[in-house]
Amino acid sequence: MKRRIPLVSMAALSVALLAGAAEAKTLIYCSEGSPEGFNPQMFTAGTTFDASSRQIYNRLFDRERGTTNQVNALAESFEVSDDGKQYTIKLRQGVKFQTTAAFTPSRDFNADDVVFTFERMHDKNNPYNKVGGGSYEYFDGSGLATLLDKIEKVDDYTVRFHIKQPDATFIPVLSMDFASILSAEYADQMLKAGTPDNVDQNPVGTGPFQLVNYQKDAVIRYKAHPDYWQGPAKLDSLVFAITPDASVRWQKVKAGECHLMPYPNPADLPAMKADANVTVMEQEGLNVGYLGFNVETKPFDDVRVRQALNKAINKQAIIDAVYQGAGVPAKNPMPPTLWGYNDAIEDFPYDPEAAKKLLADAGVSGLSTQIWAMPVQRPYNPNARRMAELIQADWKAVGVESEIVSFEWGEYLKRTQAGEAPTFMLGWTADIADPDNFLGVLLGCAAVGNTNRARWCDKDFDSLITQARRITDKAERTKLYADAQVVFKEQAPWVTIAHSVVFKPVRNEVVDFRIDPFGGHIFYGVDLKG
Repeated sequence: MKRRIPLVSMAALSVALLAGAAEAKTLIYCSEGSPEGFNPQMFTAGTTFDASSRQIYNRLFDRERGTTNQVNALAESFEVSDDGKQYTIKLRQGVKFQTTAAFTPSRDFNADDVVFTFERMHDKNNPYNKVGGGSYEYFDGSGLATLLDKIEKVDDYTVRFHIKQPDATFIPVLSMDFASILSAEYADQMLKAGTPDNVDQNPVGTGPFQLVNYQKDAVIRYKAHPDYWQGPAKLDSLVFAITPDASVRWQKVKAGECHLMPYPNPADLPAMKADANVTVMEQEGLNVGYLGFNVETKPFDDVRVRQALNKAINKQAIIDAVYQGAGVPAKNPMPPTLWGYNDAIEDFPYDPEAAKKLLADAGVSGLSTQIWAMPVQRPYNPNARRMAELIQADWKAVGVESEIVSFEWGEYLKRTQAGEAPTFMLGWTADIADPDNFLGVLLGCAAVGNTNRARWCDKDFDSLITQARRITDKAERTKLYADAQVVFKEQAPWVTIAHSVVFKPVRNEVVDFRIDPFGGHIFYGVDLKG
């Protein structure tokens, strides 16, 4: 017997551009950084997902806007075999791909597009597998690379995924940004033309907005997809004004040059809340900010050193100085608002003397290292440079010298993935409401060299999270994840810093923008007054 799951239902832009917003309904979003690219298969940064998957593409499954509720998108329904190893997915019909200067689709979305999308990542012999570098960090880090056996086309509007063992996260994983559906027809045309890179650089999707042009580090322009399957967007155009400095973003919103912004400086929040033209939305984030140790680099391969440097950090001082009331100390690698959280775990106390003793026990003296600090603000870390300075001072107090290092955001992510950083600041906002999205994706053995930038592979930890994936009983999964968090804390591959509150300053002319619990900025459904 099969189970059938039914359908659930820029630099500163000119004032003239904004003035035209009322007529053309152009929303201007002051984004925090440039995307790494426009193919979300290859990246993990929220800046990239905001610019690509959340505007240009759709996935088989999605989340209801502003909630954690999963809904069907390009999938109309699915069936699961009794052994949990086959998922047969019925696809939505009548879905149109975008038309661009380089591509006019001759057919609607169908099973060929789904097969191509996943085979590109999964099949090393696929002609597109190595295009753009051939790195599918999230596909690998999520465990899907090893879980997936094959995908087959049953008919034009039916696909079947074969997986190697039951996995409770399989369908939620298909709602993640990296699982955005590409056009097989477009890929074929570009391959024949000898320009396969165009698929990634000049994207074509089924989403509500299509790319018009991109000026690196300045501006991204989109227009509404007129044939979008859920109906055209209420906005005619969408503009990302790339503005890395949070104070400058706020000045643009205040002046009416942008309609909304992410990641404000905590110090600016009182002024924002006092501005009659602005509404400050806020919500607890499904996130964690951390400092990771590269456990393949000496002396961070020694658990005593990792525990010592945890105890050397005055976490409350960081919360006070960096988050300024917009964060709480983190003791686990997942947020307390997510099921499976182990509240019984005790955090490392701030204890410099104990830190010194652990370092001495490990035979470590005169240690000199680097602290890599992110160049951008993220919801889980509003000021990485300031945080790094505080950690630098704390470590100096226990005899550890450190140099603060940073790079452009894309380069930072590339280098940390490659294992170049001895210690590094990063964080995570959930993609799905499941503990595996933190514990498995960020810390599992399969994710080493991809999303597991600490390169920590602990057999006991990995066994627990692997067991949790293979069962569906939530109580049993909760117990396994709770035990995994105990192992994590003992082994200390990270310093867990904070869980933040997410703030969004939005001008009052914006209608029905909703904070995404998963950290995205979604503009389909948003309107402008007038």
